[in-house]
Amino acid sequence: MPVKNRFAELLPEITEWRRDLHEHPEILFETHRTSALVAEKLRAFGCDEVVEGIGRTGVVGVIRGKTNGSGKVIGLRADMDALPIHEQTGAPHASKTDGAMHACGHDGHTSMLLGAAKYLSETRNFDGTVVVIFQPAEEGGGGGKEMCDDGMMDRWNIQEVYGMHNWPGRAVGSFAIRPGAFFAATDQFDITLTGKGGHAAKPHETVDTGVMAAHVITALQTIVSRNADPVDQIVVSVTSLESSSKAFNVIPQRVHLKGTVRTMSDDMRALAERRIKEITEGVCTTFGGSADVTYHRGYPVMVNHEEQTEFAADVARAVSGDCTEAPLVMGGEDFAFMLEERPGAYILVGNGDTAPVHHPEYDFTDEAIPAGCSWWAEIVERRMPAA
Repeated sequence: MPVKNRFAELLPEITEWRRDLHEHPEILFETHRTSALVAEKLRAFGCDEVVEGIGRTGVVGVIRGKTNGSGKVIGLRADMDALPIHEQTGAPHASKTDGAMHACGHDGHTSMLLGAAKYLSETRNFDGTVVVIFQPAEEGGGGGKEMCDDGMMDRWNIQEVYGMHNWPGRAVGSFAIRPGAFFAATDQFDITLTGKGGHAAKPHETVDTGVMAAHVITALQTIVSRNADPVDQIVVSVTSLESSSKAFNVIPQRVHLKGTVRTMSDDMRALAERRIKEITEGVCTTFGGSADVTYHRGYPVMVNHEEQTEFAADVARAVSGDCTEAPLVMGGEDFAFMLEERPGAYILVGNGDTAPVHHPEYDFTDEAIPAGCSWWAEIVERRMPAA
C-alpha cells in the first residue's frame, strides 16, 4: 500500500494548516491559539468527542470506527509546541513571533495528525476507536506526563499509543525505527561552588572558584571516560558557567555551573547522579571550598515496545517501501511517559536534506506530509481492520 491518494489530494490544504501554525508558534503550555485551532478542526471533521484542557492545553479527539467488535482503542500522538529561537529561514511563512519558531517540526506533526484525523473521520474504515492526542510542552515542559497525569490513558481506555517525529538527513517520506531504548533520558544539574573571593592580584588570600570550576568541569568528564562501561551510552555536558563577579580584577566568591546528562539506562543514570556529586564535592574540598549540587531527573529513556515496533515498521514499509533501523538518539522525547503507561512505538519520518532540528534555519518539509498521514491512517486500519 503506497501513500493514500486521499492525502495527495489533501496536501495543499494540510500544507496551508502547517504553514499557518509555523507563522504562529507557541511555546511550552502556551499553545492557546494552536490548541483552539486543533479543536476547531477536529469538530469540523466530525470527531465523536473533542476535549480541551487535558494536560493544561492538550487536546484529545475521539473517532469511532464503523464497528467496534474488537473493543480496541489506539492512541496517536503529535506535539504542538515551538522553541524559543529567532527564526532565520527567510520563508514566506516564517514566524511572526519574535524569539519563537517551530524549529523542531511540531507544526508538521500536528498537521499530519490532523490530516489523518480528517481522513479517518471521513472513512471510519476500522473496527474500534482512535484517540488523537495533541500535546503541548514537549520541549522541556513534560506535557506528555501532564496529559498522562490527567488520566488520559484510563479515561479513554487507550490500549496502545504511537508517535512520530520528522528527521532531517533522511530521504523525504522514508522511515526509521528501532525496538527498545531509542531516545535518551535527559537530566539536568546545577552546581554552586563557593570559595573566598578577593583581589585578583592576591590569589593567595582567596579560595579561587575559577580554578575550582575549571577542575570540576574537567573532572566531570571522567564519569564518561573512566566510570562508565565504554559500551554504554552516556553524555555529561557542562553548558553554562557564571560567576558572582563581572570585574576583571576580582576573584569571585561563587561560581554557578549548569549542564545536562544523557543516558540510555537506569544504571548509567544512577551512576552519573552519584558521581557528579562525589566528584564536585571532592574537588572543592581539595581547594578549600564547598559545593552545593542539585540533580534533576527529567524525561526518562524512551523505550519502544518490541511487538508494536515490528508492526509500526511493517506499516512504514508498506507506505514508503523503506524502513531502516534508526540510530540511538541522545536527545530526549517526552513520549517516553506515554510509552511507560501503554505499549506502543515511536518512528522517524524523513525530512530530507534540511537544517537540523533546533536550528534557526530549519523548516519542516511539506512533501513529507502524505507519507506521515498515510502511516497514521494505516496504523489504525491494519491494527483494527474493518469487520
